[in-house]
Amino acid sequence: MTDFTAHDLDTAPDAAKPLLEKSKAAFGRIPGLHAVMAESPQLLEGYQVLHRLFTESDFDADEMTVVWQAINVEHACHYCVPAHTGIAKMMGVDDAISDALRNETVLPSPKLEALRNFTLAMLRGRGHVDDAEMAAFFDAGYDQRAVLNVILALAQKVMSNYTNHVAETPVDQVMQKFAWSKAA
Repeated sequence: MTDFTAHDLDTAPDAAKPLLEKSKAAFGRIPGLHAVMAESPQLLEGYQVLHRLFTESDFDADEMTVVWQAINVEHACHYCVPAHTGIAKMMGVDDAISDALRNETVLPSPKLEALRNFTLAMLRGRGHVDDAEMAAFFDAGYDQRAVLNVILALAQKVMSNYTNHVAETPVDQVMQKFAWSKAA
């Protein structure tokens, strides 16, 4: 496997330095994912922009966690599942939601389960969902904007999950207590 560089403020390309400073200001540290992405300032900036835009969507903290973690778990992202478990805790998401997502068991709310099912249908179908899947999503109380915001999250998570796969990004120390691997 190729060793990818995890940059800091001294080693990062010049265009990535303000982006890493932004990450450090937001998280109190430079997350390992951002340190790796810094090699391509365009990737890091794109990821940061998509993250901000998704957090500004109509989804609440529980729903954002469902979308992010459904994708992370499906992609078996060793880095993002622990990271988003910690983020969910910081956002006040009930542990029962995080546990169900991590363990791929039924969520405590039918609406959240519909959101996970739709997110996975979009992911697995590469954007092709059938009428029944769309109807179930709408019947659960979601709308066309929610469909498009799931696509936004998919774009964001492909960037992070794929980066972590190729770089084998080590899980940040602060998130290691949430270590995870996909059940066989």
